[in-house]
Amino acid sequence: MDKPELLAPAGDLEKLKTAIQYGADAVYLGGEAFGLRKASKNFSLDQMEKAVNFAKDFNRRLYVTMNIIPHEGDMIGVGDYAKELESIGVDALIVSDPGMFMAIREKAKDIEIHMSTQASITNSQAIKFWRDLGVTRVVLARELSLEEIQEIHTSLGDSIELEAFVHGAMCMSYSGRCLLSNYMTGRDANMGDCAQPCRYKYHLVEETRPGEYFPIEEHPEGSFIMNSKDLCMINHLDDVLKAGVKSLKIEGRVKSSYYLATIVRAYRNVIDSFLKDPDHFDFDPYWLEEVKKVSHRDFTTGFYYKEAKKDAQVYTDNSYIRGYDFVGLVLDYDPVKKVAKVEQRNRLFPEDTVEIFGPQGHDFQQIVGQMVDEDGKEIEVANRAQMIFYMKVSQPVQKGYYIRRRGK
Repeated sequence: MDKPELLAPAGDLEKLKTAIQYGADAVYLGGEAFGLRKASKNFSLDQMEKAVNFAKDFNRRLYVTMNIIPHEGDMIGVGDYAKELESIGVDALIVSDPGMFMAIREKAKDIEIHMSTQASITNSQAIKFWRDLGVTRVVLARELSLEEIQEIHTSLGDSIELEAFVHGAMCMSYSGRCLLSNYMTGRDANMGDCAQPCRYKYHLVEETRPGEYFPIEEHPEGSFIMNSKDLCMINHLDDVLKAGVKSLKIEGRVKSSYYLATIVRAYRNVIDSFLKDPDHFDFDPYWLEEVKKVSHRDFTTGFYYKEAKKDAQVYTDNSYIRGYDFVGLVLDYDPVKKVAKVEQRNRLFPEDTVEIFGPQGHDFQQIVGQMVDEDGKEIEVANRAQMIFYMKVSQPVQKGYYIRRRGK
């Protein structure tokens, strides 16, 4: 089997570097215009050029989102912006709108174009249409089953690449095309500014009884009737890859670097394990437990195994599961003294048991033990934001390793 691509989000340059260090083959990010994630920091053209150069240094690919559903005034400058991205070495643009596609092609004739999941592509004829216009990849609608993806791949062969989401938040609306946010808050989800009203708490009001709110279900906290669980396919990647998916996409440009390191590392290790012997692949449940160690909702397989069932929704609340805290980032390591230089990210005590992990292999556990500040003085707690301290570690580490602790 050809090596599949693990595609990770990058909300800023730090997150891009983390995604690449922890095993992403490619990253996708947004510029200051035309993308669907206003909540992430996004990249100026100067920052984009730095990102491209960093990715190239590691032989990784970089894609830029231009996948808004534009109104007339939103088309101004599209072609010139695409030409700038092409000139600095961006590998591909992610687009959802035919008009945007045409405007890009008028100015940037050679850059690859991928069709976004926002294009709601669910059949091989639609893919052939875009393929024949020069699109090199389609990001399949999340509503497709593995059986349908296999049928599409059988029909198209390797004439175009198929990309699919395997991890992250799910939208209650079809392939993310939602008017609810705009209607309720004036923030347009299709322009990158979703307020996530599908996560809100709802009650029922009978029209002749204004002000009387009835729970849709008998639950004291209300009913979250549109609140989807998070997609997680880490223990089914063999099925996804065998269906013909070339690129495995992780959602989350507004997520933290710790989230990225944890999720990308887990998927990287499972993919590599599968590729060693696809016919005898045996999933290691350790990696499913790993992806649960970041803030997440309950998991679902979405539509991959036919229709999503009612248990794909969470009706009782919209909160995240937070079992672990990110407490420190390794900045340096002295292999002679076996001491790590750590930047604090959450309060930490000498008696705390922590887990330390890097890009490869399993984590290791230890008690923190003695902590020393930059002046060489022993400290009883690391409680100042991003303070620097030193601690002995029981196994070798490197810059960029993460330290976490089970939530108290």
